[in-house]
Amino acid sequence: MSEALQERLGYRFRDPALLAQALTHRSAADPRRRMLDSNERLEFLGDRVLGLCMAEWLAERFPQEREGDLGKRLASLCSQDVIAPIAEAMGFAEALRVPASEGRTGLRARATVLADALEAVLGALYVEAGLEPAKRVVRKEWAAAIEADAKPPVSPKNRLQEWTLGRGLGLPEYQHVSAKGPSHAPVFVVTVTAAGRAAQGMGENKRAAEQAAAEAWLAGVTP
Repeated sequence: MSEALQERLGYRFRDPALLAQALTHRSAADPRRRMLDSNERLEFLGDRVLGLCMAEWLAERFPQEREGDLGKRLASLCSQDVIAPIAEAMGFAEALRVPASEGRTGLRARATVLADALEAVLGALYVEAGLEPAKRVVRKEWAAAIEADAKPPVSPKNRLQEWTLGRGLGLPEYQHVSAKGPSHAPVFVVTVTAAGRAAQGMGENKRAAEQAAAEAWLAGVTP
């Protein structure tokens, strides 16, 4: 399936092993190599590559916006909620290397796994050929997302914080309740308390659970 993915990327890797590593989930890595053959290190690099490509593009696309608004757009466009659907549309679920047992559990379809794999491939592109191939992929695959919001998006956590501070109620407080499931596919539960009321949210990581909790809290606010 990496052939189809390389066609979508518009780039053919000279080093197939580098692409294979970018598509290797840690559950399929070799424990004898301390799992250094997984895509985690490339994802770490690709996260920064995506951020740089996107920051440059946003500065070009919205020349009249202040830094704070550009930062909101950057955070949204580089979030799991945006990256995972792009990765799914590009065919990452089929290209990912996971153990057969994990493939049957739906691991390939998890938003965290998809987003990490796409960032890892951006990191691999950067390692092999520099920034330009990664930038071409970002500008092609994120084109619809960057045009989707006429105004800078605001995350649920930021909206909740603006709501409480605007009323002199202080900052919301987030509490990590629990984390269940295997280490490579956890489900986090977080509670947020604000203005004397609490709400709970779940997600694939703490950040996603906090956003879900904030969204749940805001859903109870009378318009």
